[in-house]
Amino acid sequence: NSCHTATNCFAARVSTLKNLNVDVPYEMVRKIADGGMGLVYEARQKGAGNFSKSVAIKLIREEYSAIAEFQRNFIGEARLVADLIHTNIVQTYHLGEQNNQCFMVMEYVDGVSLEQFLEKHRELNKPIPAEVAVFIISRVARGLAYAHQKCDAQGCLLGIVHRDIGPKNVMLTWEGDVKLTDFGIAKALDLVYNEEGKVIAGRDEYLSPEQASYAVTDGRADLFALGIVLTELLLSRNIFKAPDRLDSRRNILTMEIPQFGELRAEVDDKLEAIIQRLLKRDRDRRYQTAYDVLTELDVYLYSDGYSPTNEKLGVYLKELMGYAPGGSQSPLPPNPDSGTTR
Repeated sequence: NSCHTATNCFAARVSTLKNLNVDVPYEMVRKIADGGMGLVYEARQKGAGNFSKSVAIKLIREEYSAIAEFQRNFIGEARLVADLIHTNIVQTYHLGEQNNQCFMVMEYVDGVSLEQFLEKHRELNKPIPAEVAVFIISRVARGLAYAHQKCDAQGCLLGIVHRDIGPKNVMLTWEGDVKLTDFGIAKALDLVYNEEGKVIAGRDEYLSPEQASYAVTDGRADLFALGIVLTELLLSRNIFKAPDRLDSRRNILTMEIPQFGELRAEVDDKLEAIIQRLLKRDRDRRYQTAYDVLTELDVYLYSDGYSPTNEKLGVYLKELMGYAPGGSQSPLPPNPDSGTTR
């Protein structure tokens, strides 16, 4: 009888462990991003035994939270990125709901956005070292290579396309990690509301020609945008950006692509060839996969013996930004119109 009782007790404990229904409290610390339709907060996740962990909490603005389309997209984004577990992608931990408002709990990235990194160089009138620019883009390509090839539980390719590659959506940590974030307008099968062919998704000056012409996209669209960001890092300006949004889009479609070695001496023939292929308007002549881009950039970076690393990028970033240890507060104020997660 005692054995039977012990067995029942053990079974009861196992049954309990299979269903952990717990409320996880979050203490809001500060607002770190305020975008057009969403907000992002730094928060502390609390637990037993004085456990505390920094996280980012993303939510839809209250005035949009009742609109079914926004809710559907927000939930779609969370479902899409839930299993994107990669060092170069900001992780998503949880999707919750409180008072009819959905929220997403994400990895807190202690650092700055690539946009802030660019702005600091402009402020100092200092060019970004070419090898640093290439290294950052190679890490974004690494994250994209993973996302583009991600499959579901049945082994079917999800067909993820980010569609919003730009400096706002790339984060740099103080340790030198590079992380892609904000899959809010990404597409993948039916996980995210998508009217491709009817609307343009993305910022005009970072669109691929496919997006700018209302065509259906695949992963190669992200590679064109990656080329735009690389040239912006090298030149400290986006060559396609115009005061008028339509002109930016027109530049994407028709502007003559310059020889970047003529605009910056550090762009040698090998790097020029990589950039020109990234910016091919005909996607069949562009790199076909992000993995191909990663391979080319890595060969470019490491074939002559120089080896940029996360650690070296971290040292450079701290010196540039005047980083002082002693907390997670960034020395830069958050960009007021940024939708990135930090």
